[in-house]
Amino acid sequence: MKGNTLKLTYFILFLMLIGCKKNEQTTIKTVVTTGNSITYSKSLAIFKHEGYTVVKVSNPWPEANKDFTYILKEKNGSIPDSLQKYTTIPIPLESIVVTSTTNIPFLEMLGVEKSLVGFPHTDYVSSEKTRKLIDAGAVKNIGQNEKLNMEQLIELAPNLIVTFGVDNNNPMIDNLQKSGLKVLIQADWMEQTPLGKAEWIKLYGALFGKEKEAKTLFEEIVKNYNDAIQLVATKKPTATVLYGSIYQEQWYVARGNSWVAQFMKDAKANYLWANVEGTGSLSLPFEKILEKAKTAQYWIATGSFKSSADFENSNPHYSQFDALKSKNVYTFESKLGATGGTIYYELAPSRPDLVLKDYIKIFHPELLPNYTFTFAQKLN
Repeated sequence: MKGNTLKLTYFILFLMLIGCKKNEQTTIKTVVTTGNSITYSKSLAIFKHEGYTVVKVSNPWPEANKDFTYILKEKNGSIPDSLQKYTTIPIPLESIVVTSTTNIPFLEMLGVEKSLVGFPHTDYVSSEKTRKLIDAGAVKNIGQNEKLNMEQLIELAPNLIVTFGVDNNNPMIDNLQKSGLKVLIQADWMEQTPLGKAEWIKLYGALFGKEKEAKTLFEEIVKNYNDAIQLVATKKPTATVLYGSIYQEQWYVARGNSWVAQFMKDAKANYLWANVEGTGSLSLPFEKILEKAKTAQYWIATGSFKSSADFENSNPHYSQFDALKSKNVYTFESKLGATGGTIYYELAPSRPDLVLKDYIKIFHPELLPNYTFTFAQKLN
């Protein structure tokens, strides 16, 4: 049962690999307001005001019928009457519960990982730093995303629970709020550009009063990403690439506007489904895959396989592809944490610069002769 839950969670992640009335006691003063500090993200907007910050989360899940607005209130800040209807979150936070492993790197990068008090199914967490906190009992296992332990959460009383929804029906989120707990919906998984996902570190910067640190960290990631793009600026995308593998009798390939396809485009590779409109994945029968990608030079496979033999044995049809015959099969999912969590799922969204370098190393190894893969592994 545990293995099935783990596979389901990883598959979701894959489909997944968004003039006010013045109070009479308020002193009239000049209000300092900044524009939206977000550049790449499509589902997040952050507006800094004097004493408070407005956070807007849009497109939180596919076909969402509502957006969310949160007010981050500083200790002595005053919130306009027109914003009182939104959820108010006192900042800086001292304790937090997050429900996706993609949030863990943001906490660690900002040096606030010790504020984490709970996480659903802690075996998913791979980071050695946070695993030490889990092993020491500082981070409690609060159940599963589909069924969080409400009693334990009430006892922990975190300043904030950051979670996500998958559709317009979220009874768990409703129950958390009815219990008096502060809940913030995060939509980083809906972002379809590498830098758009990574920019969500700015949300955590705002929550913990570390806006400057978050900005500096993100700017460094952007610089590294753009430097990597410059490495392949003069290269032609001649390497043909097959992506994915069979899952429950269907083959899922990344659509042309997905973040996976963007990585291959930026790495100057000829991804065979780059022209398929849309984000996320496309389900195709095996015959269609074989027809189009039998002679592909490279294969980016999904799954935590360790060798070509294990991979080929998982499905006899795989042997028909030239990429397997020439041993040009790679996976980003084979490196696991101490308790079985996939490192790529946890760290990749926050470090797209490292993911892009891995792709460049695969398709243009001569450009990074001394670079060691962070996530990718060749199946030998």
